[in-house]
Amino acid sequence: MAEMSKGVTAGKIASNMQKKLTRAQEKVLQKLGKADETKDEQFEQCVQNFNKQLTEGTKLQKDLRTYLASVKAMHEASKKLTECLQEVYEPEWPGRDDTNKIAESNDLLWVDFHQKLVDQALLTMDTYLGQFPDIKSRIAKRGRKLVDYDSARHHFESLQTAKKKDETKIAKAEEELVKAQKVFEEMNLDLQEELPSLWNSRVGFYVNTFQSIAGLEENFHKEMSKLNQNLNDVLTNLDKQYSSNAFPIKAQPSDSAPAKANKSPSPPPDGTPITSPEIKTVNQELEPSSLETPGAGIPKSPSQVVSSRGSLRRGSSLDALFSVSLCSLSPLLFSACPPPPQTSLPAVVVETFPATVNGTEEGSAPSERADMPPGFLFKVQAMHDYAATDSDELPLKAGDVVLVIPFDNPDEQDEGWLMGVKEADWLQRKELDQSRGVFPENFTERVQ
Repeated sequence: MAEMSKGVTAGKIASNMQKKLTRAQEKVLQKLGKADETKDEQFEQCVQNFNKQLTEGTKLQKDLRTYLASVKAMHEASKKLTECLQEVYEPEWPGRDDTNKIAESNDLLWVDFHQKLVDQALLTMDTYLGQFPDIKSRIAKRGRKLVDYDSARHHFESLQTAKKKDETKIAKAEEELVKAQKVFEEMNLDLQEELPSLWNSRVGFYVNTFQSIAGLEENFHKEMSKLNQNLNDVLTNLDKQYSSNAFPIKAQPSDSAPAKANKSPSPPPDGTPITSPEIKTVNQELEPSSLETPGAGIPKSPSQVVSSRGSLRRGSSLDALFSVSLCSLSPLLFSACPPPPQTSLPAVVVETFPATVNGTEEGSAPSERADMPPGFLFKVQAMHDYAATDSDELPLKAGDVVLVIPFDNPDEQDEGWLMGVKEADWLQRKELDQSRGVFPENFTERVQ
């Protein structure tokens, strides 16, 4: 029994090999123009429509998954934002319980929105695309059976036109031709009915899918709008109860200024005024009479800021306005202290210069490092985990640093997707072929 089984298996393998060889010979003859090929233009149009429909459906599925990933990321961001509000909202402030309830409702609303999108859009999308692989396989098989039919037809015709006719061979060839024609026509007939029906079904599918998404978004934003209005009312009430309190904001030193700038430097030997790297002072003399009486001689407009020669000092309009602001101090400052000697005092005019960071003007681009991959653009860091759904995608874990590089063909880049290689993989192997991949930009943030 085992030997018979082996024999049957070997015979089947040999039969399949013979079929492949015959098909290959027939295709060569057809390409060389030595054998005619059965054509069906109507069916070929159906196949083109099928391929277009499959491409559109695959892209829609990918974009829908990206949309769902974005919704999930927005949910996490919204959750952290409301948690931050709960942390800073002090227990004695009115409306604390209301903010906690709003935060809970906000979280539940995001979860419900995401789940309904999965149920009513993504699963429907998966079901729709699930029928394409089987039909694609049947189209390919129909093509093979058409080659078998053409081969059997040509073999039968050659035997009939041969000078020495062998009736036994002719009868067998005719039998093979009828069999091949029957198999082909059955498959062809089924596909001729199914492909147009599948093509027409795309309209209803697109309508239902996008109507579901639009309806879910509409309800979500309505409910979210109510929660936002409730939160606004709570915060408005808090503002009313604490509106009489003043919350002064102290100026902070610029991050670009060096730490040693906070210390007062020693005056230079020539006695010139001390200036910071970003401020230049210009002395202006005020008429001595303006200091004799408190409040007297205080300028009313920029045109009254004059030198001892009665003309405006050269400088920008900002210089004059700044001088006015200094001269417009309350007269009480003068009355509280004894008047100084009648000497000319310098007025201060400020002119700003571009801030520098580590010796480079702000906004200048850093030089490209030599140890980066070819075409390196910038670095990003993953804010959330991302599981790759296709072989060309790059899986991410929160905290991964990715070196962004350009696409080989810019036309292949989808909106919202980047090409890159993980920094750890690049530093370890220094190659891109097996390490690079595409990933959603909204799962990351730029770090360099």
